[in-house]
Amino acid sequence: MNIGFLASHSGSNMQAIIDAAKDGTLKACCVVVISNNSDSTALGRARKESIPCFHLSGKTHPDPDSLDQAILDTLISYKVDIVALAGYMKKLGPKTLSHFKGRILNIHPALLPKHGGKGMYGIHVHESVIAAREIESGVTIHLVTEEYDRGPIIAQVRVPVEPDDTPEILAARVLKEEHKLYSSTLQRIATGEINLENYK
Repeated sequence: MNIGFLASHSGSNMQAIIDAAKDGTLKACCVVVISNNSDSTALGRARKESIPCFHLSGKTHPDPDSLDQAILDTLISYKVDIVALAGYMKKLGPKTLSHFKGRILNIHPALLPKHGGKGMYGIHVHESVIAAREIESGVTIHLVTEEYDRGPIIAQVRVPVEPDDTPEILAARVLKEEHKLYSSTLQRIATGEINLENYK
């Protein structure tokens, strides 16, 4: 199974997946990394791991349609089977969404459908969880569709919210589970335990 990544910033989830592939707990190949941010740590991680990587954004392709095509062409050229979003802050174009329908995964640091949607990313999610006085949060892996955080849920894990949690403390606790769940879910897809055809 060939995995292609889209990441905007640090790419720590991407690194966890790369590490799992390297140590054999994930039977997959990490074949390409695309970032909309030319200075992203994700691109640095890719270079360090000798994974082909590309900066594709509104700067390289001012026309949204040509950017969508460039992303799609890059994923196809590296024979990507599964697209893994790892903190990708841009909406995917219709061509990429259509070609890889049912094969684009995203990870969200809360228990969707709660605390999802436009603007719900990063620390904003954890601020929302604490403001709502939730007693638990978690991690959700879902298929990507045209609507933010609305695609079918593939896997979830629950994480307790402690009474004295700050958004930052909660974020760190959730991130540990993100790193584990993304790799294990991809492995379940690779082995056929999870059949993505059932979620389209």
